[in-house]
Amino acid sequence: MQNTIKWGMIGCGDVTEVKSGPAFNKVANSGLVAVMSRNAEKAEDYAKRHQIPKWYKNTQELIDDPEINAIYIATPPISHEELTIAALKAGKHVYVEKPMAVHAAAGKKMVEAASLYNGKLTIAHYRREQPVFKKIKALLDEQAIGVVKFIKLDYLQPSLTTQELADPKIQWRIDPAIAGGGLFHDIAPHQLDLMLYFFGPIEKAIGISGNQGGLYQADDLVTGVLKFKNNVFFNGTWCFDMPLATQKDLCTITGSKGTISFAVFGPGKIELTVNGETTIFNFDALQHVQQPMIEATVRYFLNESANPCIAADGLTVMEIIDQFSNHNA
Repeated sequence: MQNTIKWGMIGCGDVTEVKSGPAFNKVANSGLVAVMSRNAEKAEDYAKRHQIPKWYKNTQELIDDPEINAIYIATPPISHEELTIAALKAGKHVYVEKPMAVHAAAGKKMVEAASLYNGKLTIAHYRREQPVFKKIKALLDEQAIGVVKFIKLDYLQPSLTTQELADPKIQWRIDPAIAGGGLFHDIAPHQLDLMLYFFGPIEKAIGISGNQGGLYQADDLVTGVLKFKNNVFFNGTWCFDMPLATQKDLCTITGSKGTISFAVFGPGKIELTVNGETTIFNFDALQHVQQPMIEATVRYFLNESANPCIAADGLTVMEIIDQFSNHNA
């Protein structure tokens, strides 16, 4: 492996415009040298706008480019398994978007391929590396709220409008065959992975899901319980068919001495309450939300640090999602 990670990016959708794409050229010892889309015009336009030297319309041609030593997979989940295995087989390390795959069986094959081809595979659960969540981890590690007892997470969102349902950028996300299981599969990986990051291995997962709104095929209501091996309990509810006034994004961790509350997708704000006194920690919004994770991944690919999100954790997230949700591809 050279001392610079030269990236090839497969897929150039919305997630890559600001959240991730530009960060590959802002991180030390990293550069984005090629992008690929099946739509040649889209690939060429993206390359020109972001000053990327090369573009492709064929996946394998990008993977086989000898200048590229790492692949970023930013396609819908249905193709993650195939593309990850192809890249690993070609000797390239892989950074793949979340969710890791459409279901755990596909994720397991990706983990096996990384072992078979001796490649490095990192899952883009990028919130792990953001300052706000690293601060929460530090507070937990120092037992700022004592011994953690349980976590309550509520993620309640308004129903998709007719206009949103007709938007191709949203349609694939609510198609179980492409995304694995709708908006829950798109959103929950972030939250569930943070729970693994905070509390470690799980002992048991129980959940149930259904479709109450009837607006699309995928489930729009999911509720689930986790028991961690350290005897911490988690309860989460995800509903995507709520009135606007009831919209909610709140996670509260309760310990023997107090609570830590935060929004996973909201502003970078932590409320720490101990003995009735509340301390607030505020964090500035990141220009590129994946940049800290990409930086950590580059260091890992260069053998300078540990994997910031191992494939086994990505697989555990998929196993939890499969357990919670009825609709799997």
